[in-house]
Amino acid sequence: MKPSVPVLRSFSQAEARSFYIDWLAFEVVFEHRFGPDMPLYMAIRRGACELHLSEHHGDATPGSAIRIEVADLDALLAELAGRPYTRLRPAIEDMPWGFREMRLTDPFGNRLVFCQPVPEV
Repeated sequence: MKPSVPVLRSFSQAEARSFYIDWLAFEVVFEHRFGPDMPLYMAIRRGACELHLSEHHGDATPGSAIRIEVADLDALLAELAGRPYTRLRPAIEDMPWGFREMRLTDPFGNRLVFCQPVPEV
């Protein structure tokens, strides 16, 4: 099996691009519309992480949550701080279950938890 690809609900192409492309630095893999005025279905990727964003009713539920494990959470936070996003001020929190986490909420209510396991001592 290959890793799963989460589908997240979106409502605005402009807001999705601002958050995922401009701020989080994902790249567009493909975009699809059944017609000029139809909802957008878009695949994005950053490294090995691929997400699909859909404006189609019924494809996904707003307010979903996904976990994305990263190798260096501090570096990701520093990168995002260099491109401020007016709606969020991310921070890293140490969790009692052995992970460091940075929780972000996209413009559509979906929660992205970027996480890194704490090395065992």
